[in-house]
Amino acid sequence: MKIDFQHHQSAHCENGVTSNLFRYYGLNLSEPMVFGIGGGVFFMHLPFIKVNNAPGTTFRPMPGTIFKRNAAYFDIKYKRIRFKSEEKAQDTLDEILAQGKPVGLQVGVFHLPYFPPEYRFHFNAHNIVVFGKEGNNYLISDPVMETTTTITEAELNRVRFAKGAFAPKGQIYYPEGIPHISDDKIRGGIKKGIKHSAFFMNAPGPIIGVNGIRYISKKVRNYKQKLGDRKAGLYLGQLVRMQEEIGTGGGGFRYLHAAFLQESYGYIPNEKLIALSDQFTLSGDLWRQFASQCAAIYRGRATGQDAFDTAADILLDIAEVEKQAFRLSAKLKL
Repeated sequence: MKIDFQHHQSAHCENGVTSNLFRYYGLNLSEPMVFGIGGGVFFMHLPFIKVNNAPGTTFRPMPGTIFKRNAAYFDIKYKRIRFKSEEKAQDTLDEILAQGKPVGLQVGVFHLPYFPPEYRFHFNAHNIVVFGKEGNNYLISDPVMETTTTITEAELNRVRFAKGAFAPKGQIYYPEGIPHISDDKIRGGIKKGIKHSAFFMNAPGPIIGVNGIRYISKKVRNYKQKLGDRKAGLYLGQLVRMQEEIGTGGGGFRYLHAAFLQESYGYIPNEKLIALSDQFTLSGDLWRQFASQCAAIYRGRATGQDAFDTAADILLDIAEVEKQAFRLSAKLKL
């Protein structure tokens, strides 16, 4: 049993699963377009939540949000089911596949057998597509991988029922069909996505959006004095991991938002979209500079207070770039 499903590699799992599932049903939206309409660009620092013994930081909304926002905007009916029983979860998956429907799954990363060991973290909000079954092997389209692969029933059950934060509980989701989507509808989605991201990134709270970036800048500047070199390095290492490796999308998500704005120009020829795209590309570059600086501290190549000051200053530069970009986004007349 193999569904005629087209695998397209993407930068991020949920964007890729959403785009690939939509394409199967005839809605050809690129990964940047899915990401932008879903209001995917985000920031929040969570000092009261520990991830691997360090404060949590997220560069994306809650897992599943991008799929749900796109589905809601385009009036796409879908099913999302969680399970208590591995047996029931597998039986339901097999039944849906037998109907010729590819299925999105939320899974844990740590025990995915095709992931390189260095990328296996205790992170339970990864997304893949199952598009068939041959014997005891499921056919897997993981959008962050170059090609499709297979995993056994036991392996899939293990990652579907991984324990810990964001435990997937066997979760499956899939569209039940997609109506015809006009270019006017897509234009409306572009406008909604831009305003949605601007609303959250301009939020007045101290730990969210642009204010949150300033907040973490102050924290980073004081890490060495308050935590000591070892713990400060671990905190920065975890921040970079959340930014660049686990799937919360730091610099990468800024580049995706820039690509979304550039692609949107084809639907709404407003030069301010191109200017905004350039600003988010600059923001992405700065986030990558920040990650490099943190890596130098973590690896012991830069250990003085000036190294922490440099990292904190880069964050202030990011906050200023994004403040201007999101204020312009909020005022944009499209």
